[in-house]
Amino acid sequence: MWILICLKAAAVQGSQPQQRQQQQQQQQQAGIPLSVVKLWASAFGGEIKSISAKYSGSQLLQKELLSITSPRNSSDPSPPMKGATRIGSRTYCPGGWKDAAPRGPRKHGEGVQVGFRKAILNSNPTCPEKPKELVKAVKVEEIDGVKLVKNLAVRMEEMFRKKSEATRRLVEAAEDAHHQHEENPDLQYEYFNAVLINEVDDEGNNVELGGEFVLEPNDHFNNLSVNLSLSVVQVPTNMYNKDPDIVNGVYWSEALNKVFVENFERDPTLIWQYFGSAKGFFRQYPGVKWHPDEHGVIGFDCRNRKWYIQAATSPKDVVILVDVSGSMKGLRLTIARQTVSSILDTLGDDDFFNIIAYNQEIHYVEPCLNGTLVRADRANKDHFREHLDKLFAKGIGLLGEALAEAFTILGDFNSTGRGSVCSQAIMLVTDGATEMYDDVFEKYNWPERRVRIFPYLIGRESAFADNLKWMACANKGYFSQISTLADVQENVMRYLHVMSRPKVIDHEHDTVWTEAYVDSALSQAYKMRDKSGPSLMTTVAMPVFSTKNETKNQGILLGVVGTDIPLQELMKLIPKHMLGIHGYAFAITNNGYILIHPDLRPLRMCFVYQEGQKRRKPNYSSVDLSEVEWEDKDDILRNAMVNRRTGTFSMDVMKTVDKGVSVPRRLLRMHNDYFYTEIEGTPFSLGVALSRGHGKYFFRGNVSVDAGLRDLEQPDVALADEWTYCNTEEEHEHRHLTQIQAIKLFLTGKRTYLKCDRELIQEVLFDAVVTAPLRSYWTGLAHNKSENSDKGVEIAFLGTRTGLSRTNLFVPADQLSNQDFLTHEDKEGVFNADHFPLWYKTAAEQVPGTFVYSIPFSTAFENKSVVLASTAIQLTDDRKSPIVAAVGIQMKLEFFQRKFWTASRQCSALDGKCSLSCDNDDLNCYLIDNNGFILVAEDTTQTGLFFGEVEGAVMSKLLMMGTFKRITLYDYQAVCREYAGSSDSAHTLSNPFTVVKWLLAELVVFLLEFNVYSWWNIDASVKAQRSRGKTIMVPCDTEYPAFVSERSIRETSGSVDCGGCIRSFVIQQIPSSNLFMIVADTKCDCSSAPAVTMDPIEIMYILLMSCMWTVFVVTVYPVFILDSCEHNESLKCDRLKYQKDRKKPESCHPFHPEENAIECGSATRPSFLFTSALLPLIAAVFSR
Repeated sequence: MWILICLKAAAVQGSQPQQRQQQQQQQQQAGIPLSVVKLWASAFGGEIKSISAKYSGSQLLQKELLSITSPRNSSDPSPPMKGATRIGSRTYCPGGWKDAAPRGPRKHGEGVQVGFRKAILNSNPTCPEKPKELVKAVKVEEIDGVKLVKNLAVRMEEMFRKKSEATRRLVEAAEDAHHQHEENPDLQYEYFNAVLINEVDDEGNNVELGGEFVLEPNDHFNNLSVNLSLSVVQVPTNMYNKDPDIVNGVYWSEALNKVFVENFERDPTLIWQYFGSAKGFFRQYPGVKWHPDEHGVIGFDCRNRKWYIQAATSPKDVVILVDVSGSMKGLRLTIARQTVSSILDTLGDDDFFNIIAYNQEIHYVEPCLNGTLVRADRANKDHFREHLDKLFAKGIGLLGEALAEAFTILGDFNSTGRGSVCSQAIMLVTDGATEMYDDVFEKYNWPERRVRIFPYLIGRESAFADNLKWMACANKGYFSQISTLADVQENVMRYLHVMSRPKVIDHEHDTVWTEAYVDSALSQAYKMRDKSGPSLMTTVAMPVFSTKNETKNQGILLGVVGTDIPLQELMKLIPKHMLGIHGYAFAITNNGYILIHPDLRPLRMCFVYQEGQKRRKPNYSSVDLSEVEWEDKDDILRNAMVNRRTGTFSMDVMKTVDKGVSVPRRLLRMHNDYFYTEIEGTPFSLGVALSRGHGKYFFRGNVSVDAGLRDLEQPDVALADEWTYCNTEEEHEHRHLTQIQAIKLFLTGKRTYLKCDRELIQEVLFDAVVTAPLRSYWTGLAHNKSENSDKGVEIAFLGTRTGLSRTNLFVPADQLSNQDFLTHEDKEGVFNADHFPLWYKTAAEQVPGTFVYSIPFSTAFENKSVVLASTAIQLTDDRKSPIVAAVGIQMKLEFFQRKFWTASRQCSALDGKCSLSCDNDDLNCYLIDNNGFILVAEDTTQTGLFFGEVEGAVMSKLLMMGTFKRITLYDYQAVCREYAGSSDSAHTLSNPFTVVKWLLAELVVFLLEFNVYSWWNIDASVKAQRSRGKTIMVPCDTEYPAFVSERSIRETSGSVDCGGCIRSFVIQQIPSSNLFMIVADTKCDCSSAPAVTMDPIEIMYILLMSCMWTVFVVTVYPVFILDSCEHNESLKCDRLKYQKDRKKPESCHPFHPEENAIECGSATRPSFLFTSALLPLIAAVFSR
């Protein structure tokens, strides 16, 4: 028998070389063996999961939770090894290591040593009794979305009410101070000017209106140096600091200082409080020094801020008539454009408008908006400004027809309930009127006079001033004469005071709330340089009226008071732990614009000027809810919230989880349930989105306070910075406290008046106790010299649904490959106010026990030196499966890749000699994730790239086979590069005479204005011309693809035809991961195949020969047309005309019967004696 066996073995051994040769020939003919690739994938998957599970402690934590969900009587003896977990050669108990000293508090580190010794020495250890505080302490509840959103709305309402009350106290103090003040034109009063404080002259003396002003850094005010006892006064550069009106206003408004301080003491969460005077000055608390720009100018004027305009006036419909007859040529047309632009600046989101140019005919500035009004949002106003540059003067002016057209539009809108359904006005910008047109007014406006007329006489000629002034006085308006560019803003502002008269007489202090915005002018003035960019805020404002009896029917507006509310403070009220991993809260205004939403992206990264610098997007403050929740095609959710209803809504959504990159890359598909209600006392509506599945359930646990605090105070524990466990902002003495310190003071009874979230604190204590064994476990691994000898694993980390995190370093901090991970710089990797960490979110959507591997993407760069591995810890209790935590590790990319290449060299040959491996020159091997991004490739420069960019032919085939799916997403907040080409006017400067003529014209204009302010206060059209020839960023709509793998397809093979050459490939899923191994032969050159990219595509709509062409423009490539002519009207025009549902403000004060309209304007006197001498020169220059 032994002889036969030996002979048979010899025969087999002799035939092996021949068999291998045959196998190689078969492989060349049949392609890449699927079984070999499967072997490689299994070997790598097993190795990398073992490493990830071992160093993350996932199995230990999962067992810990499983044992907790099976509670038993604490008096029952613990059966030997029941619930124990064996990992490697060590044994651990669900309740953690058994302490050597069971009495007294456990010392961290001691448990590791004792437990490790027992695990090694005891061959049959038993687990200690379950800690008493964990027995029967776990409960899984379904979240009540309706109750959740209502409770959150009440909390937000309370916060808003406090800010509103502070503002009302300022109103009362201001009106009382003014009532007691008697105007004195000779008043001399020294006040603290915001620009001049602490300034000295050449001799070292304080300058006038400066003086010594104590400033101290304060972290509550962005670390600016402020004075918490006094306010400062800012006066616009184009106004005189000692003008009698300003001095008197500053004097009586000093009474606000006391109220400012008292408000801040009552509510330490307040930030800036201020009073914007109708005279132009701005009083601000706390006092802070303002800095001029590089031109020595501060362009801030409080009267053109939205909070001022909304509080001062009621919503309005406005038609602007612009005279473009021949007499308006040259400087007059330039001033007219600036006047119209300034009027547009005074219109807000509750207003509607249109612009009509007239000569002998009527010309709508935007022809497609004939006979209608559009909302005065940022996009529409910018659109009209572009058209203002196209106006040119010729012919004669027939004002009567233009007035009739304006009255007709306003009448139609008012009768049909469109527009503001409140105040109405016609702005007339002209250089004269030959008659009064009383027949037009009698037909359309008298006797009610519901439409006010505001004529602006352009130029210094006053021949027609009487006619225009009569129009204003006869129609409850105001007449102004504008001679220079420097006169524009001050004269335009006067109409606001007239429009505010009815509100003043009614003495209605309407509280107004602005949309989300960033006041860049203030940021510049303060010289704020925050790397994260300016923060969004909303402002609550109220008007201040004159209460003197002698001026009651004149309706004198004194100004507006307000206070800012950072939206970050609003987000701190959101119970993120109740919303789950993918849940979020959001709020919108009455116009449907987003106030808060995790998908609102107000800032864009800018690499042109400075690396990593953030700049505001052009239309950041008017992003509609439908532009982020775009799956709601019929606006059901949006319209219900705009109309302040309470209800629910559900829909399937596609959410990108990596918010911090210019083009989101990772996509999740889920089903969201929405719950919404109104926030009473404000124009806002609140919504909450909960994802179905694990997002509907909440995991509650209970432990003793002593046990919880003991584990919460360990050095490896941190809490989410932007979550509110205890409110440390409401009392000055608490601001220095960390959240953990505040929790301890609250629970130990030392600060019982601290406002803390008891429910959240109880849950975070529970998480601290349950996860405490991980610290001992990680410490044991770190102390074991045989483990992690090559230091491939650098960090282990954990996060729970309460914002608690634990970390452990396996290498010194200065040796970490990615220094930013889990720090404030890593916005996507930590708990934020509006989202869970990226590694937590992606792990939660995978099959339990699966690890998610990824290369982290950051906002400014891609870190290709590390790989993150994370997995979710899921609790199953009575068919409810909430995700309670996620754990993971950070490993070196080189270490990860080395494991992959080692696994790809394995085979089933008995002698270990493999004929096929990824080392072969005729194979290309890749490791990609479920979104198609490369983690491993032979060419290391391809790491992090999208697979379709490297292997376009193979990716296209995978899409055809259904292994991957392409999903189209839309971005309505995008910005695109646009080249502003040279204008025709620029080319005319090549003529020498033209250059002289231009310089002379500029000199004449300067001498006429004789005001530095006009030199820098350039019309937007002029700025646009100067920017021509540069690449600028403009708002746009884009579509972009995202790719996801099909979970049901785990392995497949295929081939691609590359110019007649057949190239084969195999794709195999890596077990227990989100990864795929792709092996493709190299015998064909497929480089000519088009790449599959993720580049965003701009969607443009162009009106061409009365037909619409839909044009898609890749942001860095030429234009190409995809769709043919389909409609007779431009979709862009349709978008301008389309008015989404909006909730009109409840307050409206269009007119008042007691209103005194006698004060209706006067002509402007020439500023300089030599003006008349320059007029012939002007005429000569502009006639050429």
